Amino acid sequence: MGSMEKQRLADHLRDLRNSLVRSLVAVGLGFAVCYYFIDDIGQWFVRPLYEVLPEGSTLIFISYQEAFFFT
Repeated sequence: MGSMEKQRLADHLRDLRNSLVRSLVAVGLGFAVCYYFIDDIGQWFVRPLYEVLPEGSTLIFISYQEAFFFT
């Protein structure tokens, strides 16, 4: 059927802890990399909008906090 071996509860908890720590480290590293490149990522997202805007027009933000992300 498979090579399922029996483990004690402590072994399962240790495996769970290791998986959670690895996941948190991966999420933290991903956040740090994205935060470092936040301006480039933001410009990448709005570039298609700027390309189709008529000459001399600007983006209008309908929420107060939106303008802080892309200015």
